[in-house]
This record gives sequence, structure tokens and C-alpha cells, in this order.
Amino acid sequence: MNKNISNEQLTIKDFTSDQEVRWCPGCGDYAILKCMQRTLPNMGATPENTVFVSGIGCSSRFPYYMSTYGFHTIHGRGPTIATGVKLANPDLDVWLVTGDGDGLSIGGNHMLHVLRRNVDINILLFNNEIYGLTKGQYSPTSKQGTRSPSTPYGSVEAAVSPCEFALGSGARFVARTVDTAQKHMPIVFERAHQNKGASFVEIFQNCLVYNDEVFADFTAKDVAKDRQLLATHGEPLIFGKEMDKGLVLDTTSLSLKVATIGENGISKEDILVHDETNRMLAMMLVSLNPPEFPMVLGVIYADPAPTFGDAIREQTAEVRKKKGPADLNNLIRQGRTWEVK
Repeated sequence: MNKNISNEQLTIKDFTSDQEVRWCPGCGDYAILKCMQRTLPNMGATPENTVFVSGIGCSSRFPYYMSTYGFHTIHGRGPTIATGVKLANPDLDVWLVTGDGDGLSIGGNHMLHVLRRNVDINILLFNNEIYGLTKGQYSPTSKQGTRSPSTPYGSVEAAVSPCEFALGSGARFVARTVDTAQKHMPIVFERAHQNKGASFVEIFQNCLVYNDEVFADFTAKDVAKDRQLLATHGEPLIFGKEMDKGLVLDTTSLSLKVATIGENGISKEDILVHDETNRMLAMMLVSLNPPEFPMVLGVIYADPAPTFGDAIREQTAEVRKKKGPADLNNLIRQGRTWEVK
């Protein structure tokens, strides 16, 4: 960690720790880990300036496997530690790794505030719609009807949509990808890293032990092309094996619908063009679900705004300009004081 290496020399080995990776064989976390280790050198990252913070859960073992700085914190509180790290040293690249349980259940409140404050960190939320570490209880993102040790007769709750939650919390960057998408995932990681502010990335991740193939309705090879839409800014929202389907706006109901190019007078020009700065469009896109609609992946919303850290530093500079350097001795003696005898 104390050895500086030229960026040009960095490879996946420079970001891979000597720790044995301990996830269940076939877990989607392996693919995400390898993708991150492979992508960091391409971002210009260095081990000594990179920090991974996690909470509790299968995904939260991530810092052990990265040859960077890292904190394995307590359940749901990763965002608070990550915020402190970034405020203490703004030059660090800070990544928060969490899961659907850690980040949206016990940690939901902390997640909300790190997003609304727009803290300059990159958030990776591994969503497998189950509590994997504690043996398969249902999670906030589990679909209604999910049977688990804690819901033996099926969950009666409406599931949380991570990206809808993020947008509702004021996130300025929201993206989605899939654990097996080894060509797509690096693009999303790099865009998140480039964003100035809180970047929220939902990664659909398969838990083959407790919730196997929960996303098969849009990730299975035989349906993926017809059920996934890779959104790209400035390009039409088109998908399908023949790239002949697209999203259009129903002006009567002000909702999205799927149309086939070449049918009912629909041409490519009628298909909506993705605008990643359009918040209302982003809300509509993240609410779509298969099989009626495709699952929209990629950078869905990106509209940077001033960050929490910048605002804090600007405020601190203004106060120092008016009041001079801080004096701890004066601070603890100001206001009402008393003497104990």
C-alpha cells in the first residue's frame, strides 16, 4: 500500500488482494469483483487512492478482496463511514458496496441521506432480492409472494425498486447492470466513477443457493435480447433480437408503451430518444418490468449537481474568512459554562 506505481503499469493484479475469495461457487459476486479489479486500472485509479467501504452481507466482503484501502463496517451504516472518508480526504476515490438488505432495509435511512446530500462516492448495490448471508430470508426487494424462512406463506409486501428509491431520494446519477454483463458492467462503472457526486448503480446479482434464477425472465440467454434495453444517451430506446421494438410515449395516458417498428405506421423516428438528464423519463424507465416491458439497463439518469463535500468546504472557507482560524479552547469555553468544586 505504501508503494506508488505508475498508472501505465497497473493491471488487475495490482487491485487483487491475497485473501481467499469466499462466496458460494457460482455466486454472481465473483463476476462483479473481477470486473471491478479489471476496470479500475482503465479508470486511472491507483490502490493508494482508492477506498472500498461496505456494511454487512455477502457483498460486504468486497473490501477484503481488493488491494486498496477498505472498511468493513456495521449493518447499514456504510454510507456514513463512506461520507466521513470522503469529507476527510476529498482526493480519495470512495466506493460503497452494499446489498438490497444492507442498503435498503436497516440502512435505508442512511442511503437516503447520502443520495440527497450528493456525497461524491460511488455506490454499488448488489440486488439478489434475498438475504443470502443469513440463509435466505426475504429482503426489501423480494417480489410479492416470495417464500422464505421468514415468509413461509409468501411475502405480502410490495417490493422496493432500488432505482426508484434512489431517484426519489434525489440521486443525480442512477444506473443499472447485470452481474454476467462483463462488457456492459465496465462501461457503467467508468461512468459512475466519472460522475461528480453520488453515483448509484444497481447490479442484478444471482444468488444460486437461496434465490436462483430470480432474474431469469430477462437475463436468460433465450430471452435476454427481447427483455433487455441498453439505454444510451442520445439514441432511440430500441431493443429486441431484430432491434425492431422500441418505447414510445402514449400521449393520452402519458405513459410508455412498447411498439414494433414497421407496424401500425411506427417508424424509427417515432421511438423515444434517451435523454439521461430527463428525470421524469428516468422515473418512467426504472418502473418498467418484464415481461410486458424490457428491463432498462445502462445509465438511466445523469444530471450532476454541486456536491455535499464542496458545499461544506465552501462554507468552512467563508466562516474562516469572517471569524479567523478555529480555536478549540475558545469553542469549549463559549456560551454557558460552570465550575465544579
